[in-house]
Amino acid sequence: MPNDKKHISDKVLPLGKNLGWANIFFIGIGGIGMSALARYFVVNGKNVAGYDKVKTSITDELIKIGIEIHFNDDITNINQEFLDKTNTLIVYTPAIPDTHLEFNYFVDNGFIVLKRAEVLGLITKETFCFAVSGTHGKTTTSTILGHVLKEAKVNATSFLGGISANYKSNLILGGDKISVVEADEYDRSFLQLSPNLACITSTDADHLDIYGEADELIKSFNDFKNIVSDKLFVKFGLAIDGITFGFENKANYQAYNIKIENGISVFDVKTPTEEIKDITIKLPGRHNILNALAALAMANYYGVSLEKIKKGLASFEGIERRFNIKINSDLITLIDDYAHHPTEINAVYNTLTDLYPKKEKIVVFQPHLFSRTKDFAEDFAISLAQFDRVILLEIYPARELPINGITSSWLASKIKKITDTEVNVVSKDIYEIVKYSYSENDKVIVILGAGDIGMLVDKLTKFYNEKISLS
Repeated sequence: MPNDKKHISDKVLPLGKNLGWANIFFIGIGGIGMSALARYFVVNGKNVAGYDKVKTSITDELIKIGIEIHFNDDITNINQEFLDKTNTLIVYTPAIPDTHLEFNYFVDNGFIVLKRAEVLGLITKETFCFAVSGTHGKTTTSTILGHVLKEAKVNATSFLGGISANYKSNLILGGDKISVVEADEYDRSFLQLSPNLACITSTDADHLDIYGEADELIKSFNDFKNIVSDKLFVKFGLAIDGITFGFENKANYQAYNIKIENGISVFDVKTPTEEIKDITIKLPGRHNILNALAALAMANYYGVSLEKIKKGLASFEGIERRFNIKINSDLITLIDDYAHHPTEINAVYNTLTDLYPKKEKIVVFQPHLFSRTKDFAEDFAISLAQFDRVILLEIYPARELPINGITSSWLASKIKKITDTEVNVVSKDIYEIVKYSYSENDKVIVILGAGDIGMLVDKLTKFYNEKISLS
C-alpha cells in the first residue's frame, strides 16, 4: 500500500474490552491472520464485520459466530454503524489491491485505518509477547508453543496462522497479559511487534518481491533481533546471535536420539542445565522436531518445566494443512500440506521417504505467486523432480498480476530438463487431477501449496475414499 494511504492512530489501542472503538471492520477478513483477530474482538464484545473476496470455510465459521461478511467490494454492503468514523476501526490486509473501493472510501473519509500487523503490534505492546519468526515453521512452532503454554496453565492468548486441531481454531483464548504471535517477515510486518521472547526458525531467501535481495531479508531479521527485549532463540547455524536450538552438539538446546515410531517423532533433549528423555510429538519429520524444540526452548526459558512441556507436546494434535494424512490405506495414502517454498517441499519429500520408502510418490503442487515462482524456479524444479510424478496447477496469483512468461508450463519445462519424471499441468478439476495421479501402484499422493488448492482436498479425499471402498 502506498504510504499516503496509511492512517496510523496516535491513540493507544488497549486490549479487548477496553478498545476505544465499538466497531471493528476487517477488509480481507477471511485471511488466516485476520480471522484470528476478528474472533478475538468478537469474544471481547466488539461489533465485528468484514469483507472478503471469496467465501471459504473460514468465512463460514466467522458467520456462525455472528460476524456479518459480504463478498462484493461495494460500500453499500456495509451496515450504517460501521460508517461512523468516530466509533469504527478499519483493519486491512496488504493483500488487497490499491483500487479496493471500500478501503479507499475509509481512507478518503478520515477513518482510522490500520494494517493487521499494526493492530497485532499494539496488542503485543500491552502484553508479554512470545514471537515466532522465520521463513518456514512459524505456524507450526507458534501453535505448538500456544498449546504447550495452555496445557501448562500459562494464561496466554495465541494468534495463529493455521487451524489448530486441538482447538479447531486459529485463536487459543487466554488472558490479556501474555500473547503468542507469528512474527511475519513479509512486508517487514514483524518490525511492528514488541516481542519479549522470540525465535527465528529459518532465514531462507523468500519474499524477494519485497526485499529484492536475500541480504536485505537477513538485514530485516537482524532488525527484528534488535527489538526483542529479553531473549532470542535461533536455529543453530544461522548467522544471527542468540540462544541456539538444533541437532548439533554445540546447540544450547539439542534434540538427539531421534526415532520415528508409527508416524510419531520420539527424541531426547538437552538444555543448558538438564536433560529429558523420550519426548513425543505426533508430527513426523526432522523439521517438525526443530519446530517443537524451538517451542520447548521458549517455554522452558519462561519457566515451564520440561515435564510439563513433554506432556503438552504429547497431546498436540497438529494443524490443518501441515502434513495432514487424509487417507492411509494399503491402496493409497493422501497427504495435504501447505508447503510453497522449495525448502518446504524438500522437507515434505524427506518425511515421505522416511515414512513410505517403498511407495510411489506423486505430488500435486500449486505454485504460489508469480514472483516466487520466477525467483526460485531452478530450486522448485530440483525439489519437485525428486517425486515419481508431478502434477502442477496454474500459479495462484494472490496479490500479484501475471509476469510475462512465468507459468506452470514454463516451470514444468524446467523440471523435465533434469528428470524423466512425468510432469503434467492441469486445471482445478479434480477429475483431471485424478486422471494423472491415480495408478495401480502402492502410492502416496501429496497435495502442496499455499493458494486455493486446499479447497480441493476434501473433494479429492471423498473421491479416493469412494475408489477404495469399491476396490
